[in-house]
Amino acid sequence: MSIDTHDMEVVHRGLRRESRLLIELVAAVAPGDTARAAVIADHFRLYRLGLQNHHEGEDELLWPPLLARVDLGTDIVLRMEAQHERVAATLTRLDTEVPNWEATAGADERDALVASLSDHRAVLLEHLDDEETTLLPLAADHLTEAEWASLGGHLVAHTPKLTLLTLFGIVLEDANPSERARLLSGLPTPVRGIWHLIGRPRYARHIRRVRAA
Repeated sequence: MSIDTHDMEVVHRGLRRESRLLIELVAAVAPGDTARAAVIADHFRLYRLGLQNHHEGEDELLWPPLLARVDLGTDIVLRMEAQHERVAATLTRLDTEVPNWEATAGADERDALVASLSDHRAVLLEHLDDEETTLLPLAADHLTEAEWASLGGHLVAHTPKLTLLTLFGIVLEDANPSERARLLSGLPTPVRGIWHLIGRPRYARHIRRVRAA
């Protein structure tokens, strides 16, 4: 019996949105506005941590069992690994350009960062589209429910708790009602309560600050 991998597509939806918005938000910062640049730079670091932990979880927990069980799909898994490396290379470049821009909010640094964020998004979208089309069906047929669920455990183990609440908000933002209900139902009852009492308003405040005109 196949497992349900649709939650991954909901996560990807958030990554697609935030990678687009980062380009728009950086481009809109006026030269010299270091206070605004700091807000956007902090949001980039949040996005970067979520994406890094998401990919590291796949590297450690998905690719090895798939490579051990599939034959015709081996090229797909190897392609995913190569795409992860290309995404990581764009993040390494951004790790230099974001603080350079944050320090002065200079126009030249801003324009260079917009170009690098655009390159990053292009590489990321190629990977996400390919993963959803070719890898997720393979994972659905060859992984167990426990192996699939281990991705969530990896993210929780490698993310500060308050940051995790904000990342959860990113994922939920564009989820439809049934997707949101499914994601929330997967949380332990105490954690679900924490999300409603602390996480949801915290995320709303964060997003208002980041997306302020």
